[in-house]
Amino acid sequence: MQAAQWFAEGRPNAWVAAELRVGLRQVEKWRQAWRAGGTEALRSKGPHGRPRLDDAQFALLEAELNRGPAAHGYADDQRWTLGRVAGLINKLFAIDYTVPGVSLLLRRNGWSVQVPGRRAIERDEQAIAAWKREVWPQVEAPRRTWAPGSVSKTRPARGSGRPKDGPGAGVDTGRR
Repeated sequence: MQAAQWFAEGRPNAWVAAELRVGLRQVEKWRQAWRAGGTEALRSKGPHGRPRLDDAQFALLEAELNRGPAAHGYADDQRWTLGRVAGLINKLFAIDYTVPGVSLLLRRNGWSVQVPGRRAIERDEQAIAAWKREVWPQVEAPRRTWAPGSVSKTRPARGSGRPKDGPGAGVDTGRR
């Protein structure tokens, strides 16, 4: 309401903007609203992000989510995705939500992301452990020992891949 007092005193927009640390255009909008509706026109209208579903609607949504995806035609995959929840909200209440909007709505109401552990029923932990212990060491190539490296493909660092025997082995050509 300080801006309204300064407008009444006749202070310039640039001075009000500097004092309130806002942009000049914003002060111009405030002054225009003040001229049209007085001090009441400058009062806050509240936050913009009011939820579009009220408590009763969210309770109904929650009940439908608890029935599961199969009850809503998703028999192939028994998981709720944000896109599916957005579709359910649209079907129940004719309100369009974006995927990030659904995520925000659910988090505000205590829901969290759940990622199922995908394990086959036929999984044999003992056979997997035996394979890792016996077969994998034979398949995996042995690790190279440490040697100083070089980023150059044409001039490798000493001890990093030169053949130990053959032409030029052990001969320092002086080129680096």
